[in-house]
Amino acid sequence: MDMRAMVDRLNELARAYYTLDDPLVSDGEYDALYDELVALERETGTILPDSPTQRVGGEILEEFVKFTHEKPLYSLDKAQSFDELRAWDKRVRGRLTEKEASELSYMVELKFDGLTLVAIYDDGLLTRGVTRGNGTVGEEITAQMRTIRTVPLHIPREGHRVFQGEGLMPYSALKTYNETAAIPLKNPRNGAAGALRNLDTRETARRNLICYFYATLDGPEEFATDGEEKDYMRALGLPVHPHSKICATLDEVMEEILEIEKIRPQLDVMIDGVVVKVNNLPYREKLGYTVKAPRWAIAYKFEAEEATTLLKDVAWNVGRTGKVTPTALLEPVDIGGVTIARATLNNFDDIQRKGVKIGGRVFLRRSNDVIPEILGKADDLGREIEMIEHCPSCGTQLIQRGVHSFCPNTLSCTPQLIARINHYASRDAMDIRGLSEKTIGGLMAAGHLHSIADLYELDPQELLELEGFGQKRTENLLTAIDQSKERPLDQLIYGLGIGQVGKKTARDLALHFDSLEELKGATREELEALDDIGPETSQAIATFFTDPHILSTLEELEAAGVRGKKIKGEEKSQQLAGKTVVITGTLSQSRSHFQELLQAHGAKVTGSVSKNTDFLLAGEKGGSKRDKAEALGIPILSESDLEALLEEAE
Repeated sequence: MDMRAMVDRLNELARAYYTLDDPLVSDGEYDALYDELVALERETGTILPDSPTQRVGGEILEEFVKFTHEKPLYSLDKAQSFDELRAWDKRVRGRLTEKEASELSYMVELKFDGLTLVAIYDDGLLTRGVTRGNGTVGEEITAQMRTIRTVPLHIPREGHRVFQGEGLMPYSALKTYNETAAIPLKNPRNGAAGALRNLDTRETARRNLICYFYATLDGPEEFATDGEEKDYMRALGLPVHPHSKICATLDEVMEEILEIEKIRPQLDVMIDGVVVKVNNLPYREKLGYTVKAPRWAIAYKFEAEEATTLLKDVAWNVGRTGKVTPTALLEPVDIGGVTIARATLNNFDDIQRKGVKIGGRVFLRRSNDVIPEILGKADDLGREIEMIEHCPSCGTQLIQRGVHSFCPNTLSCTPQLIARINHYASRDAMDIRGLSEKTIGGLMAAGHLHSIADLYELDPQELLELEGFGQKRTENLLTAIDQSKERPLDQLIYGLGIGQVGKKTARDLALHFDSLEELKGATREELEALDDIGPETSQAIATFFTDPHILSTLEELEAAGVRGKKIKGEEKSQQLAGKTVVITGTLSQSRSHFQELLQAHGAKVTGSVSKNTDFLLAGEKGGSKRDKAEALGIPILSESDLEALLEEAE
């Protein structure tokens, strides 16, 4: 294969992997071809301009060169309420004829929160990357843009082409970067802007940015709608975010805005609102521009997810595994209509990297129901936070494992025991309805509960002594405890709280081993022979069953009649064996319920739709995944369709 063919093939594979999320070859095959290209470039001293070897960064530029945009890049007017959106809609319709207004439709798309950029192609090759700057003059960032793997270095189009998009640092990339960064980044927006305006392109490459394009700024093509323009960019290989919707009425626009606000926490990229645009491109020319913004588009801004506040103190908490974690106690602050007074700090290393201090101000981020996170310091005031040496609950000397501190006192450290018993009683484990953390704490305080096995020795009078417990509630709880003896083996394994063992692994173990006794005697080699069980998980399982206190508790559970009923894989058909299924939309039960059901029937459940997807299980409001499945011709199943399919195999 010659150099031109190698470059074309590698670029094709990179687009499939990074832009389409649909790998065509294994990582090893890609790496082998890439290494072959590197060797050929060294041997010949020739590097083609669109070679993927130019994406890694390496230049340290002396300065940014100013660049005057061929056409001005306008900002957008903003709306922060539906009333303001209605007023804008009225202004738009007032500038159109009655017939035009009746044909009007809107395109609703995500408003990305990164750095606006422009990509310029000449005869198919990426020749310039430029920042927006002030809309008239930006700065050349061509070397930086080349490090973004989703931006094609070559497009199948002759002539001069200019596209506008947004450079973004995904949340996943931010998390990975901050795990080793000497100075952690505060948020993805700062991460993207700092990367693209960094003279050291190696640092740009390290941040693993992506880009989404949303507008063409030059070219002879005439499109009737925004949707056609997006399809044109997709056809050229430019990354265009799949989430956009054409709405025929303003009511539909507002419904879509509410839907996007719901999915905002699940997105891997930062958005701060939506953009609403007239979908009919010929009407845009008629509507025109003000001095600052187009009249045919508006940005609907969401409430902020970030704020700054005072870090008043740090509390240290002990979890189920004995891990001791710091929680920031904050001056209460409102973010998105919710008052935040506490936030996670992960561990002491995290505190030191972020440089936060007691009495200083910090940047805080909240995303829907996710625990608020401190992103970094907002000033240098306050006093240093000191790491504690003893368990805040029982006083035991802490031990260090990696970046985390642990209390080794699993026998009598109250928070650990409460959390362990609460996990054991949870719905996905032994499903003991009515046994709350408060009840567990009350029983422990009264001296009636010292281990999980003590649950099966509880006396009615011991429960009646607790606040809120009458005869009926006591009977119900004791009945639930007794019924838990009949739970299947996978729920018992999960309920024991073995490190690295979640619900799926617990089920895999229960399908392979006939009893808990058999699992206890399994070697690490036997464990690692099972799918998805690696060295860390096998080590955690083996270590768990060597703890004398745990072994004693297991003997007591067995004596009480808790053994875990054997489950059989053949009880479920393999109707979906070898099939890849994606789940989307609102279903009658949790998504994890359907994931387990599908896996039990042999299916592989993935998170994104591709040409390799066999079925899409879709509830209400399936969104972009449903749209993509329809475009690819992938069968879409409702819950009743799935039920009928599985019944066929019974």
